[in-house]
Amino acid sequence: MIRAVIFDLDGTIVDTEPLHFSAFNEVLRADGTEIGFDDYTSRLIGLNDHDCFATVLRENRKDADEKHLADLIARKTALYQAMIAERDVLYSGAEKFVRDCANRFPLMIATGTLRVEAEAILRRAGLRDLFLDIIAAEDVERGKPEPDGFIAALGRIGYLLRQRDPVLADECLVVEDTQAGIDAAHRAGMKVLALCHMLAASDLGAADVVRPSISDLDLDDVIHALRGR
Repeated sequence: MIRAVIFDLDGTIVDTEPLHFSAFNEVLRADGTEIGFDDYTSRLIGLNDHDCFATVLRENRKDADEKHLADLIARKTALYQAMIAERDVLYSGAEKFVRDCANRFPLMIATGTLRVEAEAILRRAGLRDLFLDIIAAEDVERGKPEPDGFIAALGRIGYLLRQRDPVLADECLVVEDTQAGIDAAHRAGMKVLALCHMLAASDLGAADVVRPSISDLDLDDVIHALRGR
């Protein structure tokens, strides 16, 4: 039984992963490093900014101390926020599916992006009021594939709803687009619907349900597929 839905944001509801990559790589180039998009999607997608920068810098034997990482993250944040300021980044069909879910379940966002970025995107899309709250990068100590964000989201659901019969982890459906997100959700004890926006279905096979995209996604179909497992 599903009683709550937790959405990832980037690459799941909104087509922002190429923008994250562009800003990330622009900062890396100024620091003397560069990566390809295929490398980014195969290994780094789903990680937060801190872990992305730390991984690449260490692999290239560059300075990865916290002060330097904080500077890179700040520069990347400024670039990315300028990119999304005037863009419509919502995937086709995303608004309908989110609204369908909101009509039946409480919703949360659990994302590796910063809160200010998530708030801006959701408010511009007219979807912010459909979510109880946002668990963002700065709200947890460890990003995906660690389960911290989803555990925090579940705790927030319990706190905000204050139900006599609280929502349990295995009653949550997580909507994701990366292997790191799938791993994090499963480690939190939750079920996962994976969308093939950035990766092939074969890369997302660990999810409970895999669908090509959020476009024309049917909530009843997803729930039926979960019951059949």
